[in-house]
Amino acid sequence: MEVLLPIAQVFVNPIEILLLSAIVGVLSGLFGVGGGFLMTPFLIFLGVPPAYAVANEANNILATSVSGSTTHYLKNTLDYKMGFMIVIGGSIGTAVGIYTFTYFQDIGKIDTVISLAYMYILAIIGTLMLVESLGEIDKAKKNLAERKKLHVHYWIHGLPFRMRFPKSKLYESIFTPIIIGLFVGFIAAIMGIGGAFILVPAMIYIIKMPTRLVPGTSLFVTIFVSVIVTFLHSFNYGSIDLMLVVMLVVGSIIGVQVGQKLGEQIDSSGLKALLAILLLIVGIVIAYDTFFADQIKNGITSVSSPDLNFFSKFIKEFSEDMPFFYGLFSIMFAVLLGIGAAFIRKLFSKFRSKYFNKTSQQSK
Repeated sequence: MEVLLPIAQVFVNPIEILLLSAIVGVLSGLFGVGGGFLMTPFLIFLGVPPAYAVANEANNILATSVSGSTTHYLKNTLDYKMGFMIVIGGSIGTAVGIYTFTYFQDIGKIDTVISLAYMYILAIIGTLMLVESLGEIDKAKKNLAERKKLHVHYWIHGLPFRMRFPKSKLYESIFTPIIIGLFVGFIAAIMGIGGAFILVPAMIYIIKMPTRLVPGTSLFVTIFVSVIVTFLHSFNYGSIDLMLVVMLVVGSIIGVQVGQKLGEQIDSSGLKALLAILLLIVGIVIAYDTFFADQIKNGITSVSSPDLNFFSKFIKEFSEDMPFFYGLFSIMFAVLLGIGAAFIRKLFSKFRSKYFNKTSQQSK
């Protein structure tokens, strides 16, 4: 069974997208990442043009990030002050990224840029984390007792204008989170990701935030970055396809709730190791997609002048006639679904706790 995406003008299998987005949602809830670094390549693999995959996954990341961040807000595992500092840099980086995206879009090279960006960035991060992991394994095998410093200092830690972050118990230069946010915002605009797969390691290894605060704060930052990316892509390029967004959001929101529940059962050291493995797996997937792109694209079903149903016509006309309001609607749709999912999970947890408490008391 295939459905036509009225904006992207390609046929896709909704079951495949729902399943993949649910799996990515689990990873998002488990690691505190937006999941776009995995889902965007999968959308391209399934036949969605890269420029459309980037924009629609950004909208999907917004929904899952709102859902995950709301859950962390209810658990009080968010550092808002640190998050807002990163958002400042992220907003600037996103604007620069959209300008760069526009330049390569105009010269017809944006698809190549997106593919290369994924391949190189994931290769670099995966390699660095692999080297670190192998070093730790080697030391453990040799039973080397190494006395580590409390903090490893880089040049970024010597920057001025230090500020206290009481929630994380840190005394850090405001430029540290701003510079990290700048880079995250730039790649989010180019690659259609929340940037959390870079932000999470940066918060752990550079900012030195407590691991329990990292997932929630990362998702909090991703909300703002994704809002800007979604709106600018919708307004400038008309590339948000609500039919695709619905499939992505439904699968992802279900998955992210499951992922957060699993995350409660795993300790912080396990999260770091799993994140490193995840990045390596993604790198292999991207490499496969890059080297076998020609064979894959031969199976893509696209159309030039399709007959649209009423709903598809409405989406297409709404996008073309009122791009500003279409972008706002896409954002509000994702935000409301994300908040709703988080509160439904909260109510379900309360109901389950109340029910099981009554059952256990009656059995005594």
